[in-house]
Formats: sequence, C-alpha cells, structure tokens
Amino acid sequence: MPGMVVFGRRWGIASDDLVFPGSFELFVRVLWWIGTMILFTYHKGNFDCNGGGVLHTFLVGLMVVLALIILSLCATVYVSAQGTITNPGPRRSIPALIYLRAILYIPELVWACLGAMWVSEDSKGCDPATVGAVISAVIASWIILLFTGLGVVFVFDPLGNPRPQHSAMEPLGVRDQQSTEGTQFLSTARSLAVKVWESRLRLLCCCLPQDESHRAAFSSIAQLVGGFFSDTDLVPSDIAAGLALLHQEQDKMEQSRDPDIMVDHSPSSPIGEDLETELEKAAHCMQFAAAAYGWPMYIYSNPLTGPCKLSGDCCRSREAEYDIVGGDHLGCHFSSILQSTGLQYRDFIYVSFHNQIYEIPFYVALDHKREAVLVAVRGTLSLKDVLTDLSAECENLPIEGVLGSCYAHKGMCQAAGYIYKKLVNDGILNQAFSIAPEYKLVITGHSLGAGTASLLAILLRNSFPTLQCYSFSPPGGLLSKALADYSKDFVVSVVLGKDLVPRLSLPNMEDLKRKILKVVSNCNKPKYRILLQGCWYEVFGGDPDDFPTEMDNRREEELSQPLLGEESLMIRHSSSYQSLASDESPAHTATHLPLFLPGRILRITEDGPSRRSCFSQVRYRADWSNEMSFRSVLISPRMLADHMPDAMLRALTSLTRDRPFSLCPSSSNNTNHNTV
Repeated sequence: MPGMVVFGRRWGIASDDLVFPGSFELFVRVLWWIGTMILFTYHKGNFDCNGGGVLHTFLVGLMVVLALIILSLCATVYVSAQGTITNPGPRRSIPALIYLRAILYIPELVWACLGAMWVSEDSKGCDPATVGAVISAVIASWIILLFTGLGVVFVFDPLGNPRPQHSAMEPLGVRDQQSTEGTQFLSTARSLAVKVWESRLRLLCCCLPQDESHRAAFSSIAQLVGGFFSDTDLVPSDIAAGLALLHQEQDKMEQSRDPDIMVDHSPSSPIGEDLETELEKAAHCMQFAAAAYGWPMYIYSNPLTGPCKLSGDCCRSREAEYDIVGGDHLGCHFSSILQSTGLQYRDFIYVSFHNQIYEIPFYVALDHKREAVLVAVRGTLSLKDVLTDLSAECENLPIEGVLGSCYAHKGMCQAAGYIYKKLVNDGILNQAFSIAPEYKLVITGHSLGAGTASLLAILLRNSFPTLQCYSFSPPGGLLSKALADYSKDFVVSVVLGKDLVPRLSLPNMEDLKRKILKVVSNCNKPKYRILLQGCWYEVFGGDPDDFPTEMDNRREEELSQPLLGEESLMIRHSSSYQSLASDESPAHTATHLPLFLPGRILRITEDGPSRRSCFSQVRYRADWSNEMSFRSVLISPRMLADHMPDAMLRALTSLTRDRPFSLCPSSSNNTNHNTV
C-alpha cells in the first residue's frame, strides 16, 4: 500500500501498519487506566493530605484522558485491520483518527506537567506509595511521548511530498503516455531520490574519510539504490508481507514439482571422481578462506577457547621480526590465521590487513600439504567492504582470448585489480615461486573475497595457466556470460543451501520486486494476518497451503490482464512490472546487464526434511549445478545463515571427514546424477 498521507506529506508507513503498535500501546494504556482507577478508589473521599485537591484533579483528569486515548486507539486498531494491502478503502478514516490521537497528546502533556508539579511542590505528607504511583505515571507519559517522537523520525520520508495520482478510470495505455511535464516530474523525483540516498550513505559512513573515491562510491551506490526503488510505492511492511507470502508460495511450488535436474558432472572430468576430488580440495581451501577473516571469525568459531589461545600472541607485534604483515598493529589477525591454518610463520610470503574501499585484505602463503602458492582474499568485514559490495555497476574487463562481452561487478573488479598490482608489480608471486618453483597457484576467498578471487584468477590466468580458484558463496551478480564460461576451466564455486548472496544480482532483485508486487496484489488478507501467519510459519512451519495468496473468485480470464492493485503500487510503469500471465524468468524482466556466478558450480544442500530438530544431526549432499538454478532469490529463514563461512566450513567438513563418500545415483530422477 502506498505510504499514508497525513499532515500534508507522505510517510514511510501505511494505513494498515498501525495494528501492532496500536495494540501494544492499547495494552499499556488499559493497564495504566486500571492502575489509576485502583489508586483513585483507594483515596476516594480521603484526599486530606497536602495538595489533596490537586491530586484528586490529577487522577480524575488522567482517567478521562486515558479513556479518550483508549477509545481512539481501539478505533485506530480496528480500522487499520480492515481491508487488504491494495484495498485501503475501509481504512479511509485513519488520517482523521491520527489527527484525533495527535490532539490527545496535548492534554496528556499538560497532565504530565501537572503531576510533576504536584510531586515537586505539594506531595509532602502524602502516602509514599501514592507519590510513587504519580511519579510512575509522569515518567510513563514522558516515555510514551519520547517513543512517539522517535517513531515519527523513523517513519519520516524525505521524499514524502504527495505524488499526483492517476485517475482510476484512465486506461493503462493512456496512463503510460507521459507528458513533458510528467517526464520532468519523474526526472526531478529520481534526482531527489539519488540525493537523499547519497546523504543517507554519507551519514551512515560519517566515520570514513570523505575523499574523492568515497564520494564517487556514494554517488554510484545512491544512483543504483535510488533507481531501484524509484518505480514503486511500497512501505517496508509491504515488503515484509510480500516476502512472507513469497516464501510460502516457493515452498508450495517446491513440494509440488520434480526436483531440479543438476549437471551430472564436469564436461572434462570423470563422473564421481571429479566431485569427490573437488570436495576434498574445497574443504581444504575453505579453511584458508575462513582464516582470512582474522580474529573476529576465529573468536566467533571458538568462543570458549579462542580468546585464551590468542591472548598470548596479541599485543606482541612480530612486524620487526617478520616483515610480511601490514595493517595488523596488535598481531591478533595474524595469530588467528596461524591458529586456523596450522601453518608456520616461515610459510607466509605476504599478509596485508590494509582495508579501504576497493582495497581488501589478503595473504599469500605456501601450502606444503597441497604443494600450492595460496592466495586467500578476505570477505566482507567492515563498512568499507560493504561499500565495495554495493558498487554493483558493470565495469568492462577485457581479457585476451575471450570472445563476447567481458564485464564484471565494478567494486570487486577494482578490488581484484588492486590485489593483482600487489602480487605482480610488487613481486610477491615471484618471491613465492622463487622459493617453491614447482608449486601451483591456488586462489580462494569467501563472499566478497570469493568474487574478488574469481576475478583475480581471470586476470592471472594467462600468466599462470595451471592456476585453480575455489570461490565460496560468491555473489551472483559477478561476471558476464562470456567470462563465466571462460572461468569454468579453472574456477569452482561452492554454494550452500539457499544462500542469498549467490542469488543476489540486479536482475534477480528486479525479479524479486516484481514477484512481491504480484503476490501482495493478489492477497485477500489484511497485512497484520499475513505477518502473524508468516512469523508462525517461519518459526513452527506448517503446510503452506494453509496460507492462500490468490484473491477468491478471480476469473481465469482476469489473470491475463494487468492487476489494478499491482499498478496502484507503481509510481510509473516500469520494465520490472509484468502481468500475471508473463514468464517468471528474470531474463524477461531484467533492466540491467545479466551477470552470473563464476566457474563450475558445486551446490551443497541438507539431505532430509527442510525442517528438523535443533539437536538432530545434519547430513549434506553435494551436486554439480548450473547458473540457471540461481536466477531467482529463494526466501528462507536460512538464506543468511547459509552464507556464514563457519556454516560452509562445517558442511564441507561433514562431507569429507565425518563420513565416508557414497557415490550413488539420485533416487529422484533417472539421469546420471551423482551426489556425495
């Protein structure tokens, strides 16, 4: 539902968002009124202490004010619960109720001041319990007023000038024909949105230096984010409701369709042997990728023993003795890497914890177990890394010998270029191979580090034809199709479960936005019920069929026409919008250049039911997959947990160490589909 318009502007909250905050305040106010009534009854006819008349007036007035507030809250909660997200008609009286509630803040403020005056001047000689009750009432009033002010700030929309509405009877084709004035308005609105997002980023990153590179990054990210949200008029709760409904829809489809057909094996490798070998190599490399996060990840993975093991090494700098570490002033990062990898000091060629936008930490070490010069790139761990992640525009990356368009994620392309210059121009790789000339080059990383490692491998491929790259949970919006195909000979991407990041790309986000608009428009339930049932489903599970998402009695022929409700959520007609009859594939809706995961894709999933006991042992299976399996975002409670490096390491360890390999055909289909 478009944001509510009150006090002459649009707010970041809809008219059906007042059910939960109104119910909570109603509960508090009712308890408050009951307590005041008990206090008044206790003192009835016995207000003979100093200032008793003022106390009597205060209690009577407070009960009246609370009663009026309770009545207004009851009406607000009831009206806000009516209708559906795209049918605000039954809630048309909400602005009037909000004005009434705002007026009631005035007598509440006056009575709070009256109670404070009585406590400070006329409460001597009165029952201490009565004085304490009045003080509590005064404090409660101020707390509620404070939280109301914070709520107003929170839902304030800097772009909240009321937008002109299209006539409901205006044909869609006419509505799409924008006049010169309308085009100018939309252009101005988009420019304002970019400025607002840029200001938000600067405020969020106020601790970062405001140099030219950061300002350019802020501007680039603001244009991306502002443009993405400029064609919809959804409030955050609409998006939450849409995600809840979409999760149930996806679960329903997953239960009713045949399992996805995976790529059975690498085209250049034997069936089964390739999968087992790659899993063993991946499990080994993941230890180095996780170690690149330094002491935060080590403490997170070892909360009991980690601090004790690092305490003896931290604050004892070895930079004078080992001139290989940069940016680790206390030595805690390097010590945690030593603990995690089991390597010795002499095995490290270069370690850098220098961190700026487009410049991320990495280290180079000699892996004698696998006879490799290993380059491990750190994932996202700082605000500067987040800015690198969000710089998601495409940047040209021409590679000799690759036919077709070559472009990649800008932020990670810049980060890979930074590490490439360090490795090549500063002679770090030459130094490593002078020590171990027979070793091969292996590059690895997780998340941001995975995307950067893949691009770095592409840059180094011509100089090191035998190099290999293991990319764990890489971002989905990374490489053009030509570069993704080129990287399949030397890059292996490993994805766990329903991890969000490998499915995160601009086309996929446009597709997700379109699906949210569609599922929200087709829902016949009020938003508060969607959110309550969605929370229950996420926590306790259940049959998704219990939560219908299509309007009752909708005729089949109506499904071929654009939805009026869906159109009401659009500020302007967008290419991200499609009717219900359109293809679900993001390829039909993408407004950005398509980007893909790097290399061959190894997907790890939990073997067994999707919901299990917290104490049950998890078993995993691994399959070769392809990029088309990651062309849409999957909503799941584990979409973020599956991205954590410790979860990836645990899954790989379970596959390679906790149980022997079992290579067998999948029971779900008749293809030569092999799992581990």
